[in-house]
Amino acid sequence: MSHPDDLLAGIAAMVESEGTSQMSLTVVVPGAVITGRLAPEAMWRERVAEVLRDSAQLRPFSDVFAPADGGAPAGTPGARPTHLHFHVARILQGSFGIPDTGGMYRVALEDVSAWTVGDIGYSDQ
Repeated sequence: MSHPDDLLAGIAAMVESEGTSQMSLTVVVPGAVITGRLAPEAMWRERVAEVLRDSAQLRPFSDVFAPADGGAPAGTPGARPTHLHFHVARILQGSFGIPDTGGMYRVALEDVSAWTVGDIGYSDQ
């Protein structure tokens, strides 16, 4: 979408303001369908930084995600979100979700062409 959907931006803003990570969402972006739970940006960044710190090769990159002052990431408080921050998320590919356990994805709101509330999964039954 060249102009992000106001309803979707409102959901992202509510996730940020409420500090909740319980909102499940599925989005269509160029080349992928991503399904999972949204997280506030600060929570998402901290979790990515933790994962990177646990890796000997990637540890230096953790500083990019962790706030330098230990506070919230840079940005204007109350500003309209520009991205969705997924955790426990999967890229849907055929009958598979990649990765099985869920990953961390950042998606620009302007790139979302379609979306639905809820986490889409597959069942063999």
